[in-house]
Amino acid sequence: MCGRYMMTSPHEAVRRLFDTEGFPNFPPRYNIAPTQDAPVVVRNKAGGRTLVLMRWGFVPWWSKGPAGKPMFNARSESAATTPSFRDSFRERRCLVPANGYFEWRATEHGRQPFLFTPKDRSLTAFAGLWDRWREAKDAPPVHSFTILTTAASDLVRPLHDRMPVILSPADWPQWLGQEPANDDALHGLLHPGGDEAWQMLAVSQRVNSFQNDDPSVIEPVDAATGAPLVRPV
Repeated sequence: MCGRYMMTSPHEAVRRLFDTEGFPNFPPRYNIAPTQDAPVVVRNKAGGRTLVLMRWGFVPWWSKGPAGKPMFNARSESAATTPSFRDSFRERRCLVPANGYFEWRATEHGRQPFLFTPKDRSLTAFAGLWDRWREAKDAPPVHSFTILTTAASDLVRPLHDRMPVILSPADWPQWLGQEPANDDALHGLLHPGGDEAWQMLAVSQRVNSFQNDDPSVIEPVDAATGAPLVRPV
């Protein structure tokens, strides 16, 4: 499961790493929540890559619109056949730039958040699907996305049995459709991973409210007490 994540790299770094066209203006985001806009990478009509902002919470093109609980995650094992996602699995796959994501553990001092992030805090990509919905033919479209999940890795399993699919740069062309890939090849990309380069950190409970979106939400704390850690002088 992935219900909150962060994307703090500057947009120029995102554009450079993913080799994208388009330059939407977005600030560092430390606590992205469902229904909010976030940057995603899609294949454009020319076969290249474009960086765009989309609503996190999938809205199928054939649905009645963005009502009810947002579909911010999709199970990778069944996305190719689930009615809500199967068209996008075939034709509208995307990359979701991220620097980490959050999971929680119930403790005596409340819900304790943990940040899963690369040890070097580098930029990575989750596998995503996107779609375009219109209320009417002449209405502006709503572009939305979901993050695919898979079984948890050893690092994540103590907190949750699911995790976002983390794609390596070598897999990006196939996932975006820039290189040919059948369903078997695509499903071969959707596996747990990243443990050797990732870490889990207890962070401030301020992240529990999506209204808190600044560097303080990822300040390290003592996992047992929730108290801020004293940094060495």
